[in-house]
Amino acid sequence: MSLNPRLERWPGRTVWLIGASTGIGRATASQLHGLGAHVIVSARSAPPLERFVAEHPGADAMAFDATDRAAMHDAAERIVSTRGGIDLVVYCAGTYAPLRATAYDLDTMLRHQEVNYVGALYLLDAVLPHLLRQARHKGPDGRARGGHISLVSSVAGFRGLPKSLAYGPTKAALINLAETLYLDLEPLGLGVSVINPGFVETPLTAGNEFRMPALIGPEEAARQIVRGWERGDFEIHFPKRFTLWLKGLRHLGYGAYFAAVRRSTGM
Repeated sequence: MSLNPRLERWPGRTVWLIGASTGIGRATASQLHGLGAHVIVSARSAPPLERFVAEHPGADAMAFDATDRAAMHDAAERIVSTRGGIDLVVYCAGTYAPLRATAYDLDTMLRHQEVNYVGALYLLDAVLPHLLRQARHKGPDGRARGGHISLVSSVAGFRGLPKSLAYGPTKAALINLAETLYLDLEPLGLGVSVINPGFVETPLTAGNEFRMPALIGPEEAARQIVRGWERGDFEIHFPKRFTLWLKGLRHLGYGAYFAAVRRSTGM
């Protein structure tokens, strides 16, 4: 069952991806460009964005730090003023560093919170007024433009995992945020989705010193994400052979869950 309006026809749609210089964000932007969407890519570093635009004629780039509230607002205003609105906005900015309580570091904890979660709040503050206005105002054809918000979380947000002290809680917060947004925005005709990837081969996972089960490439992740939007999914998770196993662990009581994690990770 589709929980969101299906995003099936991409030509003419304006899509803004924050955190699109590498990894899942870049691969998804590239695929959407190939499908005919007008893609706007954002990230802190300008050179990767400039290379993306050079390789994808017609795309636009806006470099800024997602933790800069004013810059986020300015970017949203510029997009709306030039494109007339936003059809899909994707928050895929993120940082990851393995951390355990035995080596607790407050700066690392707060950096994850700022990039992974607070940046998403800045994005909502910047785009929600525009999306709500799009939902209220009907065009000449009698239909509202609508819009869709998609947050990239992680299976690490399902339950607590070793070495995920800084990362996991921020991803759990994004899942809860998306669920609550959906309850408020779906009745207005706006779409909301949360993306929960397993292990994807990106710069963030390159430093992992453990075996990553069911590891996939960013291009495959992008295909799964786009298919999820086209189906109207609320949660888009992949690869299923891994994520469904983790979903099963969510139903265990704490004693059984902690024992299962210790057995499977050795931690």
